[in-house]
Amino acid sequence: MSNGFDDFYAIIPAGGTGTRLWPLSREAKPKFLFDLLGSGRTLIQSTFDRLAAIAGMDHVCISTGERHVDAVEEQMPEVAPEHIFAEPAPRDSTAAIALATAVLARRHGNDIVVGSFAADHVIRGKVAFVDAVRQAVATARAGYVTTIGIAASRPSTAFGYIHEGESLAARVPDAPDAVLVERFVEKPNAATAQAYLNTGEYRWNAGMFVMRADVLLDHLHRVKPQLARAIDAIADAVIEDDRDLARAQAEAHERGENVRETVNPDDFHAHRDEAMRKYWQGIEKIAFDYAVAEPLSVEGGVAMIPGDFGWDDIGDFNSVAALLPSVDERNLKILGNTEQVVTLDSAGDIVVPNSERTVALLGVNDMVVVDTPDALLITPRARSQEVKSMVKTLAESGCDELL
Repeated sequence: MSNGFDDFYAIIPAGGTGTRLWPLSREAKPKFLFDLLGSGRTLIQSTFDRLAAIAGMDHVCISTGERHVDAVEEQMPEVAPEHIFAEPAPRDSTAAIALATAVLARRHGNDIVVGSFAADHVIRGKVAFVDAVRQAVATARAGYVTTIGIAASRPSTAFGYIHEGESLAARVPDAPDAVLVERFVEKPNAATAQAYLNTGEYRWNAGMFVMRADVLLDHLHRVKPQLARAIDAIADAVIEDDRDLARAQAEAHERGENVRETVNPDDFHAHRDEAMRKYWQGIEKIAFDYAVAEPLSVEGGVAMIPGDFGWDDIGDFNSVAALLPSVDERNLKILGNTEQVVTLDSAGDIVVPNSERTVALLGVNDMVVVDTPDALLITPRARSQEVKSMVKTLAESGCDELL
C-alpha cells in the first residue's frame, strides 16, 4: 500500500471461549464468531474489516484454534490459507503472536512491523483508531514495543491499567502523542481504580501491541529461549511447506494446468504438522503482557499511544447490553429476534432468544436471560462477570456437553 503502512502486518489472535457469555459462546463456537451488536458482521469480521482498511487485505493474518479454522474460513473467504495460523491447543497469547510474527518475518523480513489486535473488541471512531495505529507503527519502527492505551471512562476493576511516563515526541517525531510506559498494573480494586483515575496518568490496557518483528523475537530469545527455539522450529517448518507449495504451483503452471484447480494448499502442511506435534504442547503457556510487555517496560522498552476512540472488549452480557439500543422505554435490550420476547412490568433486562421458544418476562428487572436449545441462563446483570464461575461449576459437575 502507499499509505505509510507498507511494512505493517496485523495479527488477529482469535482464541478463548468467552465463558462470561455462556451459554451463547461455547468452546466449539466462541464469541468472536457471533454478531453481538446486530450489525450484520461478527466480531472477527469487523476486526478484519478495520485492519484490512489500514494495512491491506493481504497484510492481515489470523491465529486461531484448529477447530475454528473452518468457521473462520467460512466467515472470511477473502483471507488466504497461508494467512491463517492454526493452533492444535491453546498456549496463550505469547505463543500465538510469536509464531505468526516468526513466519511473517521469514516471509517478509525481520524489520517488518507487526501488530496484535484481539478478535473480540468493539471499536468506534475510525479516524482516531487509524491515527493511533499510525503513531504506534512509527513508534515501533523506532524500536519500542508499543501499546495503545484506552482513556479510562470509569474506575473499572475489570481491566488492567497502564501508567504513563515521559513524552517520546522528541525521539519519535512521527508519533507526537507517544509516551514511555512506566509500568503495567493488574486489575485493581475499586478504591485503587478511582485513585488511578484521579491522577490522570493511567489508561486501560486493551492488549493491543505493535512492534518490529526482530524486537519481539530477539526479546523472546533472551528471556524465553526454550519458547523461542520451539517457535523457530515451527516457523521454519511452515516456510518449508511454503517452498513445497510454490514448487508444486510452478510445476502445474509449466504443465499448462489450472493451478487453483490442480494444487490444493491444504495438502502442503506436512512439515508444519510434524513440527507442531513435536514442539507445540511443550511451549510455555504465558500471556504476552507477562512475557513481553511487563519485563520490557521495566527496561524502558515499551511506549504507549493514547487511543481516544470508543472501545469495549464485550467481556460479559452487561457489556453487550451497554452497546445495544433499547427496544422500548423500559430499557429492554434484545440480541436476536425481538418478536420472541414478551415483557410485562419488566425493565432494564437483556434477553438473548437463541432457541425456538418465546421468552416471557413478568415483573423481572435488571436481569440477563439467555435461552439456547440446550441451556438457559438467568442471572442479575450486576453478576454478569460471575458467569465464568458458573461455567467452572458446570465443568466440575460433568456437564462437558454444555460447554
